[in-house]
Amino acid sequence: MNVELRHLRALAAIGDEGSVTGAAAVLHIGQPALSRTLEQLERRLGVRLVERTTRTLRLTDAGRRLHERAHRILADLDDALLDAARGARPLRIGFPWAALGDRTVPLLRAWREEHPDSPVRAHRGDDPEAALRRGETDAALLRTRPAPDAGLVVEELYSEPRVLATAADDPLAARAAAGLGDLAGRSVAVCATAATTDGLWPDGGPRTFEVANADDWLTVIATGDALGVTAEATAHSHPHPGVRYLPLPDAPRVTVRVARPRVPTHPATLAFLAHLRRVTARHPG
Repeated sequence: MNVELRHLRALAAIGDEGSVTGAAAVLHIGQPALSRTLEQLERRLGVRLVERTTRTLRLTDAGRRLHERAHRILADLDDALLDAARGARPLRIGFPWAALGDRTVPLLRAWREEHPDSPVRAHRGDDPEAALRRGETDAALLRTRPAPDAGLVVEELYSEPRVLATAADDPLAARAAAGLGDLAGRSVAVCATAATTDGLWPDGGPRTFEVANADDWLTVIATGDALGVTAEATAHSHPHPGVRYLPLPDAPRVTVRVARPRVPTHPATLAFLAHLRRVTARHPG
């Protein structure tokens, strides 16, 4: 099909930026040139990748699939070039709000002692599953279940309790613990990409609204605009002077998972996952 790297870079940038204008700016080329590159790619593949109107642009299903694979291909190429020039890069582990709570530092220190030549870098992101699919990380710690068609190998590690997050001056903050019933009539903030509250209220529940990331979540809770329900590790990773975390014993526990591509993208991936299993087995929660 004679597809070139410039075609993949064009589609990756258009999908990321959501517009030809933004993608052209990122790639430092003119909009007409970028449009021609996209049209050339679509002709060579014989499929529409982007649907455009005068006001909107969105990837088609084929475009979305190729967009993610284009990211992986470009990331693999960058890794190969860096490996040739500088040696092997660190293993990259993605996570959303909290990695493994109080297990995180012992896990990474023990790995460093046992594998001094294979460094690991933790990457916090708002959507670690998407970053993993794009090849930006080699594995990801998740508290949500990836889509079945994500092309990932997923393993359950352990489960942890849920906690309620409330403003420090909220009446609930004076309690030793809370229950799901205490959220009735209240607003609950949930993360747009990493919420773990699905299914908590099958017969209706509190009002919910989405926030973009952990910082926004903490802010709306500290100011008293909302409550939050989260995994116990969040309380360890995100202490806040304006937020109090309370046990929520009647809420079901959260499953912690690790996901990786079917074909490992780093030579140390499988060894690190074996190390991860050993550490979490010793401290199951």
